Amino acid sequence: MTGPEHYRAAEEYLEKARGSMLPQYDGYVTRAQAHATLALAAATALTGPVAAEHFDDPEYGAWQAAAGTVPS
Repeated sequence: MTGPEHYRAAEEYLEKARGSMLPQYDGYVTRAQAHATLALAAATALTGPVAAEHFDDPEYGAWQAAAGTVPS
């Protein structure tokens, strides 16, 4: 999975958790946390001087789309 895919998966699991009861709730929240952590690691890798070299990279654009920050 890419970083943006992990980000979206975390959001989906949190949405599932919202309408769940135990023990499913705990499972969804745990999965969301794991995906959020992996998304954070991937996003961190694209910051600073490294990111400046990769603005044309499709993954960078995917991050903007996932975060809802695609420039108009």
